[in-house]
Amino acid sequence: MRPLTTDLTEGGKRPYFLWDEDISIDELRERLRSAAPYERERLLGKMLREARDIDVWHFVTPAEVARALPNVARRVGRRLPFWTFLIEGWRADGLLRE
Repeated sequence: MRPLTTDLTEGGKRPYFLWDEDISIDELRERLRSAAPYERERLLGKMLREARDIDVWHFVTPAEVARALPNVARRVGRRLPFWTFLIEGWRADGLLRE
């Protein structure tokens, strides 16, 4: 398995939040961009559950999270209230459109 890293610019290493999968940062970006919906939702849900919120934005936009949240909610676990609060707050403040 590739070594874990918190430096998300090291494309060949494994991001710390995918501690149980041997997927590099570059591979994760590509899968989030082009994988089948099930695989994309699986990875996004895992990222929303395991990664620090500021690190999520290295891979997806707030609009992408907002669109996907209903589909990945069951994968996010105890972090779901945080992501729901964040997205709803941004919408209420006009920072994020439906």
